[in-house]
Amino acid sequence: MTAAPAASPHAPTNATLSLLKTRKSPKVLDMAGPGPTPDEVDELLAIASRVPDHGKLTPWRFIVFEGEARERAGVAIAKVFLADNPDADADRVAIERSRLTHAPVVIAVVSKAGPHVKIPEWEQTLSGAAAATLLVVGAHALGYSATWLTQWFSYDARVRGALGLAEDERFIGFVHIGTPAHPPEDRPRPALADIVTRF
Repeated sequence: MTAAPAASPHAPTNATLSLLKTRKSPKVLDMAGPGPTPDEVDELLAIASRVPDHGKLTPWRFIVFEGEARERAGVAIAKVFLADNPDADADRVAIERSRLTHAPVVIAVVSKAGPHVKIPEWEQTLSGAAAATLLVVGAHALGYSATWLTQWFSYDARVRGALGLAEDERFIGFVHIGTPAHPPEDRPRPALADIVTRF
């Protein structure tokens, strides 16, 4: 008689594993309401702050765009776009103005990474990226969809300043949170044989 395999000392949380296996990023143009409530936004931000953070530096912060603040941010983005593209037509400018309006809530993750005597700046930046990841996963856990984008304006110093960033701060990205108009299609994922080696 074959002995039953030994039980794992770590009991998996099947619901959590299922959740992680089903997370997808919908197209931002397909996103709509409803979005998270104010209490849910606070819950997401609390979750996002529970990331590995070498030295407890908190080298990141969040900016929440909701309601008319999304339009105000879009005006700032479009103004910079027009400065560089004065001949752009009205439809093209409207696209830039609507960058943060497709989802009901957009949360920007801002990196405050900088030189430190002990902790590399790269590690600080990765901590901010982990915070963005937890926002995406947390939104999925609450029953919403989330898409993490950067786009050109994340890298433009004029837009960063207009949206409230200090000169030494950078956007990790913008996490758009809402409800997709239709279930997002999954994309092909890499085969483990192509991305995993064992040393």
